Amino acid sequence: MRPLPRRIPGSGPTIRLRVCAVLVAAGLSVARAPAGAHGAAGPTRPELPRARVDTTYVPPSGRTIAVPAGGDVQAALNSARPGDVIALAAGAKFTGPFVLPNKPGAGWITLRTGAPDGALPPPGTRIDPSYAGVMPKLIAPGPPAIQTAPGAHHYRFIGIEFAPTPGQNNALGLTLIQLGSGETSVQALPHHIIIDRCYIHGDPAAGARRGIEMDSASSAVIDSYLSDFKLTISEALPIQSHNGPGPFEIVNNYLEGAGMGVMFGGADPTIPNLVASDIEIRGNLFARPLSWRIGDPTYARTPWVVKNLFELKNARRVLIDGNVFEDNWKQGDQDGFAIVFTPRNQSGGSPWSTVEDVTFTHNIVRHSTAGVHILGWDYTYPSRQTQRVLIQNNLFIDIGAFANNGGSVGRLFMLADGSANVVIDHNTAFQDESPVYAQVHNPRLAVSTGFVYTNNLTLNNEGVRGDKTEGVMDALSTYFPGAVFAGNVLVGGDPSSYPPNNFFPSMLGDVAFVNFAGGDYRLARSSAYRNAGVDGREIGADPGAISAAISSWSRTASRP
Repeated sequence: MRPLPRRIPGSGPTIRLRVCAVLVAAGLSVARAPAGAHGAAGPTRPELPRARVDTTYVPPSGRTIAVPAGGDVQAALNSARPGDVIALAAGAKFTGPFVLPNKPGAGWITLRTGAPDGALPPPGTRIDPSYAGVMPKLIAPGPPAIQTAPGAHHYRFIGIEFAPTPGQNNALGLTLIQLGSGETSVQALPHHIIIDRCYIHGDPAAGARRGIEMDSASSAVIDSYLSDFKLTISEALPIQSHNGPGPFEIVNNYLEGAGMGVMFGGADPTIPNLVASDIEIRGNLFARPLSWRIGDPTYARTPWVVKNLFELKNARRVLIDGNVFEDNWKQGDQDGFAIVFTPRNQSGGSPWSTVEDVTFTHNIVRHSTAGVHILGWDYTYPSRQTQRVLIQNNLFIDIGAFANNGGSVGRLFMLADGSANVVIDHNTAFQDESPVYAQVHNPRLAVSTGFVYTNNLTLNNEGVRGDKTEGVMDALSTYFPGAVFAGNVLVGGDPSSYPPNNFFPSMLGDVAFVNFAGGDYRLARSSAYRNAGVDGREIGADPGAISAAISSWSRTASRP
């Protein structure tokens, strides 16, 4: 793994000094705290996704419809039958919009490059821009390149580039792939749509607002490369869904957006009581160029709106496993948290909005101004409560980066306004400020219930704190009554300030990592914390399990 420090000059101080098999192997359940721990038995754990998208490639059984350069893509779509392949000439440009019709039957219609299979990386391998020469290009002229008729289903895209018209000047409203169009019933939504090994990008200079608006059911984006989603007056992102029920899979992609990489929610659904559900986010790289950051030596002089890397506003049963999230800072109306779980009844018309049953495991979050922000309730409009969140076995590295851009610099976990059953367990973090901070927007909803914080290895710095409280115990008793807080290593902390059954080495060197300077954050055999967790395991994350999870989902191509 990459070594910890990567500070940008002038950005602030350095730090002070296969789904179920992988999850079960890492130990998803959190043991109860030992006698004498601060708090009671553990809370209800999150439910994993109940359904998933089967992205297995189904070989075509029908015709191949070849569309040459200058050919009629819409005519090919209209005439295609389930089992057919529409092969678009490699390197040719086709200007949309194109509408996916609703066809009878349940077989797949495949739209793909006309280049042979060997010209692309194999299935399960992430594409990159170097393959653009063997891809046809679908152009969004203002409207999206791809739209869907009500109920359109069973379409798979393989090896296609999607882009706006070069120099597009209406990037604010530009979405490249629009799945769904404000349907008011689940039955009318498009479904069974798979984006596979595609290159989807905004204009290098002007950007674009959305790559994929995924208001659909049973849809997936896999092994693809989405980049250059950026705007100066609004958030832009590769993938958003606000009116689709799921299930969704977003697996092994590169996701580059100024606003964020992926968001569920962000607008009121037009389908009553809809909550995006059964979501798997695995093996992706969420990142953005440092040239987008004001103050960076490479800054390209365009102030793109930057918010976070991943956000849930209305979602349930979400698995976020084996991803890398990197390079995040404040450059907009958020405070620099990389990961944001905040239920939002966005415009007041969806009081059922919720964030619940979220499992965040085996991830690396690095080079971010702040870590994870969890909001219990929307404080603008009525919502449901955030509940059952598990944050387990993750690495947080260089949290406090880009301090000159402002924000909640160095805060690791910030919980606001009363969530329920949040478990933070077996994480390793190197952060510049408080490991846990309680924030209050609505004093009536300030208290979090069922909070568990166990077996984590972090710096103490300012310690556990909260708005309008004095000291660790005051913050815990005020905002997290009955919390389980035990088995943690808080480097530099004061034992007298904390509940019993925690550990307080003076310096990071006293922890005894295998090779801290080299980025190997496993505990050495000599470490006093190897078997000291409340579950008898070593305190902190298991870097080997994290590496295994990332490598099992994430495979990148190398050009021959």
